[in-house]
Amino acid sequence: MALTKDFKDTVIARFNRDPAYARALLDEASYLSLNGDPETSRMILRDLVNATIGFETLSNHTEIPAKSLHRMLSESGNPSMNNIAAIFLAISKWLNVRIETSAVEAS
Repeated sequence: MALTKDFKDTVIARFNRDPAYARALLDEASYLSLNGDPETSRMILRDLVNATIGFETLSNHTEIPAKSLHRMLSESGNPSMNNIAAIFLAISKWLNVRIETSAVEAS
């Protein structure tokens, strides 16, 4: 029988050895959130929270109950824009990164 690792354990190990990976996933989550794929964005945010800050600490930083954060970042979650912004802000501060956007003019 082949040895296998749980996917979440593999992701957490990758975050621990490669901080740039966490920053890249945060960037991807923000891109997806702003470009019409909030479901995938929430799943990435959930993985980031589990592997980095944790839901209890995120709760302390956002003043949103941990149970509510779990629901918001679930597959069927429906967080408000204010809550998504608070989550992105807390994770970006935890990772010590700044999220920037650039506006592109439509032609």
